[in-house]
Amino acid sequence: MGGYCNNKMIIIMVGLFSLLISVINGGELQRVHHVAKPDRSLNFLVVGDWGRRGFYNQSQLAHQMGIIGEKLEIEFVISTGDNFYEDGLTGVNDTAFYESFSNIYTAPTLQKQWYIVLGNHDYRGNALAQLSPVLKKKDRRWLCLRSFIVQAEIVDIFFVDTTPFVDKYFTNPGDQTYDWRGVLPRTSYISKQLKELDSALKHSTAKWKIVVGHHTIKSAGHHGNTEELESQLLPILEANNVDFYINGHDHCLEHIVDTKSQIQFLTSGGGSKAWRGDIKEWNQEELKLYYDGQGFMSMEITETVANLSFYDIFGNVLHKDSLYKNLHSSM
Repeated sequence: MGGYCNNKMIIIMVGLFSLLISVINGGELQRVHHVAKPDRSLNFLVVGDWGRRGFYNQSQLAHQMGIIGEKLEIEFVISTGDNFYEDGLTGVNDTAFYESFSNIYTAPTLQKQWYIVLGNHDYRGNALAQLSPVLKKKDRRWLCLRSFIVQAEIVDIFFVDTTPFVDKYFTNPGDQTYDWRGVLPRTSYISKQLKELDSALKHSTAKWKIVVGHHTIKSAGHHGNTEELESQLLPILEANNVDFYINGHDHCLEHIVDTKSQIQFLTSGGGSKAWRGDIKEWNQEELKLYYDGQGFMSMEITETVANLSFYDIFGNVLHKDSLYKNLHSSM
């Protein structure tokens, strides 16, 4: 393949799929172009809060992800963060990378690209290690960036680095330390991220718009709503007709439909340790699913319909729903 690089664009072959990664200066998010199927459909899995060396049913869940992934013929996996517990990676040579990732997600169908964001536990370790290209050399599936866009024909998926938004990690971290290299000054980092996201969403011509972050915006789970994201990120999602916001952070599976904006809030944070019975009161008209155990979710998207499903560690379907879109509508 050689090392040819032209106009800052690098072509990377990953299995049967070509990814075109374009780093564009001047205030735009990094873009990853994912080649969709010939019919332009897109199938993928979502899992979060998983990195526990196979414990807390992580291994059993990985097995079921392999089965469902093969059935759906998925093209990639999304991780919603908290990839390594309790305190991220110590560096690029930390054996936890193999013990919690490479040696766990071994099913053939999971040997596809993984698109990954950082969670708050990842920032408690060496955050730059997870962003390092060294890890991709160790396992070609690994693609972890702070904020970026995956463009796949009819779908644009916008990944947001949510941890720097949360005040308490800065003002009241307790005995925890966070790796803020590349984030400070914080206000500038957040402002730039919001501006870039808003611009990218406004210029998106995709049929479907999905935003992924680690932290909740709306949740009936342990952490509940993240106020900083409600005030700063949510208005941008509402103004740009985002269809789905997908997150982890709460160790559960959850589907909330906002009755005002109709944004679908999907929590997939059951990749390992879950919080049994930890649920807050919520409007039952909005709360379509709350499952306080381990699990993951899938999405199957065509031009006219997005089908979502949630699964437990036995591969049982806990909840299914569909969002329809007019074939000739434009966002």
